[in-house]
Amino acid sequence: MKTFFCTVLLMLATANLFAQPAPMLRPPNLPDLDYRPVADVFNLPANVNFGSTSSVAVNSKGNIIVLNRGPQPLMEFDANGKFIRAFGEGLFARPHGLRIDAEDNIWATDGGDHVVYKFNHEGRMQMVLGLKGTAGEWHPATPLRLFTEPNDIAIAGNGDIYVTQGHGGKGENRVLRFDKNGNHLKSWGKRGSGPGEFDAPHGVAVDDKGLVYIADRGNKRIQIFDTDGNFVKEWPLFGTPCGLIIQNGSVWLANGHAGQIIQFDMSGKVLGITGSQGKALGQYGEAHFIAMTAKNELYVADTLNWRVTKLVRK
Repeated sequence: MKTFFCTVLLMLATANLFAQPAPMLRPPNLPDLDYRPVADVFNLPANVNFGSTSSVAVNSKGNIIVLNRGPQPLMEFDANGKFIRAFGEGLFARPHGLRIDAEDNIWATDGGDHVVYKFNHEGRMQMVLGLKGTAGEWHPATPLRLFTEPNDIAIAGNGDIYVTQGHGGKGENRVLRFDKNGNHLKSWGKRGSGPGEFDAPHGVAVDDKGLVYIADRGNKRIQIFDTDGNFVKEWPLFGTPCGLIIQNGSVWLANGHAGQIIQFDMSGKVLGITGSQGKALGQYGEAHFIAMTAKNELYVADTLNWRVTKLVRK
């Protein structure tokens, strides 16, 4: 028995000696992003609160639209935070991604009901992709084309629609491309860690050259593809990359549970980083999705702290 316990202690000591360190939430020597958080931005109506805030977007007027998991899932505010309207009550099971296109149409994904909605700027339904309440694999030859947990949408300059799907480990982890009328054009990807494979492809953005950037959350990287889904390159990351935008010649990332906002140049070099995990102003439980105004103000949707944080230049 004594020999057995000595062996166990030796094994534990050896395991501790060679144990891998915890993953870094912020590699050293990265420059600080020149932004500061602003408190109490949104003037919500009396007795109204956000639910878990899953995404945020900005329209051509500079108005801020917040997607949240409360009873009023879509709320619009002007640039000063004044409440304008709410809509979409009773429509969503689990609101997730939000985008506004060049014509101010509002696009939203519902990961719980497995659909993508398109509203016009007045909030009228224009298109539904997928079948509400029904999950399944997407096969172009079948009449019922189904999503499983769609995450995000990006609208390319020519109007093509890119949707990422596969959030909770269910169904296919892939990217789907449609034309502006919702006709399926292309899809690629599967669950895995190789090039062109995904583990929760969370955020998506398209640059002015048509390259498609995917925040591959579970694999801790951004993968980049051409229009037809051919792998171009990847940027290895730290944390849990969630939301992406491409604006002002930079890629901006909401880095999930690391609670960070990161700016990259178009080659993948980090230009600046701000934020950390926590509940104080300027910290995030989960930096989920991100938006930028024409004045270079940033808005970050935080699902765990149930708020949207505004960041302005210092």
